[in-house]
Amino acid sequence: MALRFNRFGIARPLLAVAGLLVMVSAAQATRIQNVVSPGGIEAWLVEDYAVPIVAMNFAFEGGAAQDPAGKPGVANMLSGLLDEGAGDLDSKSFQAALDEKSIQISFDAGRDDFFGTLRMLAEDRDEGFSLLALALQSPRFDAEPVARIRAQLESNIRQSAKDPESVAMEAICAAAFPGHPYGQPVDGTEASVKAITVADLKTYRERVFARDRLHVVLVGAIDAASAGKVLDSVFGGLAAKAVLTPVADVVPAGGDVHIDMPNPQTLVRFGGPGIPRHDPDFMAAYVVNHILGGGSFSSRLYSEIREKRGLAYSVSSTLVPLAHSSAVAGGTATRADRAEETVGIIRDQVKKFAEDGPTADELAKAKSYLTGSYALRFDSSAKIARQLLSIQIDNLGIDYVEKRNDMISAVTLEDAKRVAKRLFANGTDMLVLVGPKKAEASPKS
Repeated sequence: MALRFNRFGIARPLLAVAGLLVMVSAAQATRIQNVVSPGGIEAWLVEDYAVPIVAMNFAFEGGAAQDPAGKPGVANMLSGLLDEGAGDLDSKSFQAALDEKSIQISFDAGRDDFFGTLRMLAEDRDEGFSLLALALQSPRFDAEPVARIRAQLESNIRQSAKDPESVAMEAICAAAFPGHPYGQPVDGTEASVKAITVADLKTYRERVFARDRLHVVLVGAIDAASAGKVLDSVFGGLAAKAVLTPVADVVPAGGDVHIDMPNPQTLVRFGGPGIPRHDPDFMAAYVVNHILGGGSFSSRLYSEIREKRGLAYSVSSTLVPLAHSSAVAGGTATRADRAEETVGIIRDQVKKFAEDGPTADELAKAKSYLTGSYALRFDSSAKIARQLLSIQIDNLGIDYVEKRNDMISAVTLEDAKRVAKRLFANGTDMLVLVGPKKAEASPKS
């Protein structure tokens, strides 16, 4: 439903409101407003006064894919330093200001986006937005916090090298995207983190933190006029245009990788090319992946590997739509001496699914689950902000929440069979095992 938010044009003369949408959540109708600040910064706003909290989620396009070539980890290190002193506040003073009002600010570097979140009581929002503006516009990068965060990151990387999950993730990214920014570890390496300079951090911030690649969602006890002023105060001082390094589109490569680690279990990761987010088949792909291994207790992989054979506690697969690639990825962990058997079952099930597709009953149950559970993603201000930001980043439109369940319901059995073949015809192109060698994996007699 389209309404004119600022129809009287009196109390909010500087605020342009492009549109207003109503989405239905589990508990109540939630209005998503498209607001444009006096300075031209656009955001989505959900006013909610049930709880006196204001939440902001935002993202700058770029992420770790914009790390300098051969120096991964810059975006990640920057995410750890933005709240370690800014403006005239050193690290301790900045943290004390946050603590005094229980204001939560966090940053995170993803593959394609640099994320930020802010949470605070409505009565403290002026302080919260001011601190966020300082962090984004005037970070200090003082010597002590830079050295401290660098040491923490290096320690984390050393710990990750012993963690099978982290080792598998890095291995599958490196193998699937050789020579591409997606193949670099988001956290960097010990050597790259050691080599990152303050100049690298400043250069990244100046290139990536810009208003033309910004996505913002506000949720909570704040009206549109106030939101407009906030947008300008927090983001208005940033560059108008980002200077991003072009990132090539890429299809994930295939191959088998076995990394020897003396674990009682072997971690199995598999994957292959996926379907882009804006491909007409994406929603059908989302449904058929749910049937194969989409994380529910009724998926085929779960049934075959967990319920029938007790080979693993869990097994799942998911779609991974990236800005410059798309993939399907899955995984499980099983007893080392039964890893080969587990991999064989996964490959057989994926092959069978590609050939035959789902049954009518499986499709009906998947659509019922996916449409019925959608409202649960909007049962808190934090979840609403996170979901809407994701929709905004994917450029799905402000009315996506209203359309999404109808799109799932429209997937036919013919669609599902066709897309299952398209998505899984090449089986598990990429396979990564992290566990002991075969001889060591054999049970002792």
